[in-house]
Amino acid sequence: MREVVGVAVVQDGRVLAARRGHPHHLAGEWELPGGKVEAGEDPASAAVREVAEELVCTVEVTGWLEGSSPVGDGLSLRVATARLAGGDPVPLEHDAVRWLRADQLDDVRWSAPDLPFLGGVRDLLERS
Repeated sequence: MREVVGVAVVQDGRVLAARRGHPHHLAGEWELPGGKVEAGEDPASAAVREVAEELVCTVEVTGWLEGSSPVGDGLSLRVATARLAGGDPVPLEHDAVRWLRADQLDDVRWSAPDLPFLGGVRDLLERS
């Protein structure tokens, strides 16, 4: 099973969500930014790298949410928690980004693999 990391970037009681512009069947769905862990790469390093590549900002991984979620054939999603360490998110691979408070998490249509993590994200936001 190949690992995919999502990153719950938390700042000021909000989490960063990114809207997919492609592929066509996923366009318009919101997700926690991230991507595949490369062979021999540490998952936390992959989280930092993926956010830098997708959003041109720097994050620092602070922990991990419980569990995993299937993404597709042979892929499993885990979610890191992180804080914004530098820059402002600029979407390169998404068509929009949005900071959401706990009471706004249900305002967007989340990608199916991210859904199991929303309870943990909500708890995290309510504690921050």
